[in-house]
Amino acid sequence: MTGRDRRVEGTGIVQRRAVSAVLAATALLLTAGCSSDGAGRGTPAGKESASSGGTGGAATSPGAQSTARTPPAKGTVKVVRTVATGLDTPWGLAPLPEGDLLVSSRDEATITRIDGETGKKTVLGEVPGVSPAGEGGLMGLALSPDYASDHMVYAYFTSASDNRVVRMLYQQDRPAGDQLGAPDTVFKGIPKGYIHNGGRIAFGPDGMLYAGTGESGNTGLSQDKDSLGGKILRLTPEGEPAPGNPFPDSPVYSYGHRNVQGLAWDSEQRLFASEFGQDTWDELNAIKPGADYGWPDAEGKGDNAAFQDPIAQWATDDASPSGIAYAEGSIWMAGLKGTRLWRVPLDGTAASADPQAFLEGEYGRLRTVASAGGDKLWLITSNTDGRGDPKDGDDRVLELQVT
Repeated sequence: MTGRDRRVEGTGIVQRRAVSAVLAATALLLTAGCSSDGAGRGTPAGKESASSGGTGGAATSPGAQSTARTPPAKGTVKVVRTVATGLDTPWGLAPLPEGDLLVSSRDEATITRIDGETGKKTVLGEVPGVSPAGEGGLMGLALSPDYASDHMVYAYFTSASDNRVVRMLYQQDRPAGDQLGAPDTVFKGIPKGYIHNGGRIAFGPDGMLYAGTGESGNTGLSQDKDSLGGKILRLTPEGEPAPGNPFPDSPVYSYGHRNVQGLAWDSEQRLFASEFGQDTWDELNAIKPGADYGWPDAEGKGDNAAFQDPIAQWATDDASPSGIAYAEGSIWMAGLKGTRLWRVPLDGTAASADPQAFLEGEYGRLRTVASAGGDKLWLITSNTDGRGDPKDGDDRVLELQVT
């Protein structure tokens, strides 16, 4: 990606809420593995408290050796079908339990439901307060851990003043176009810019909400632990700094990032993230709580022990990575400028073989990849975002089978 995203500062404004006993127990699990040096301030923006809905155990930081089978050095990708076409600036993807998909439009600020079998598109509604410009707009989507009972959809978007996370009630019994409840602001104050807005959100296996942010072009924010820019944040579903975070009373989980747009966990509950470099190296990182990933002092692998090296890196023309997913023992990474899907086989938190490219140039820019269960992935193209070369049918959702 050229013009590789950049600048503006913001501050979070958070109201504290009571943390449940379930979250307190999670804190005890996480604290044992997290450093507590440094200071950071985060700030949720507040509504009434809700159930935490934690699912599974605490997320595991890199370190322990994997018990999973190391995948083969070479894999395969088969395009099973085109699920849907004719999407405008698609960005976020949230698979529904029944097999359908929710997709956000960055520029139109709408959320569309796509039938997983027929590809039929139904617009749920437009998200109010979105201010699309440059690389900002309506971006990541995630379902509440308690979606089966609360029907809450979370979204990360650029407003007139900042980047923020909201949640909305999905009211399926209402007419199409009017199925989204009013946004409840969960967290705000993330710096916005014409570029580098981050945008990916995901609930981890610990039931906490993770958000990848960008430094908005202001490189100094990445090393400032009091800033929300250039970070991976870890929050409760209500927007509080999650129990056990590495810096007291802070949502910051890791720092020294440039523009994080991909988050995924492996079968051992270890977190990985993709990151845009500037002119030299794009990165895939294994994330450790409290760790510094080097930007702007380091780009790609280096010799400074204070920074975490990526487990894989690419020339920026070959990647410009956005979404990532885990399947079949590998991380799968969507490339924008690189117009290809990368496979990185894992051995614990290391790459067990060189990255392998698929679909190079076949579908143009690739924005989001997500697990569809087992050996299947969903893949979204990104040719209508102003930097691509749209063809008939763009943008589209593909179903892939991978090994």
